[in-house]
Amino acid sequence: MKENIISHTYQVSKKERNSSNNHNSFLLWFTGLSGSGKSTIASLVEKALFDLGIKTYSLDGDNIRKGINNDLSFSPEDRTENIRRIAEVSNLMVDSGLVVLAAFVSPYKKDRENIRTIVKDVNFVEVYINTSIEECERRDVKGLYKKARAGEIKNMTGISAPYETPKAPDIEIKTEGESIEVSIQRILDFITPKLKLKDE
Repeated sequence: MKENIISHTYQVSKKERNSSNNHNSFLLWFTGLSGSGKSTIASLVEKALFDLGIKTYSLDGDNIRKGINNDLSFSPEDRTENIRRIAEVSNLMVDSGLVVLAAFVSPYKKDRENIRTIVKDVNFVEVYINTSIEECERRDVKGLYKKARAGEIKNMTGISAPYETPKAPDIEIKTEGESIEVSIQRILDFITPKLKLKDE
């Protein structure tokens, strides 16, 4: 099958799209436990970027699990496939000239490394939302921890499935020790140089 797939030469390059948008494109990947604040922080960072005229798009469980990945479970194998597909979609969106913000538990180190490989290191920013399991359970925004403790949810990260902590994330946000405003500004400060085109 693969021998019948012939690459097409496109007339518009990523560099040209970035130049048209007047900013570089890349992937901001938010990882952390369920309830850590990933989606909230990603959404606020996106709004701040959008207000600056940056072309963005957010990916999370709501728009991925209900669509492109609605055939996947939460087994270890399907979690890996879930992240692989998201990485491939993100790669296309980065190529299209967007700053992509992806908020997913993504508990396995090997899967996060695979994202970096797919989108290329230069296009990847790993943001670890470091919130303790105790705080995540206290928040329990979606009631998932309560169900997991009752045995109603299998393979719940942090309860019945592991979370492999990032060892050297590009940015680490400790939500229990800093305000959300400070967290967002730290992320914006980190990525601002990355947004600028080389000839600026």
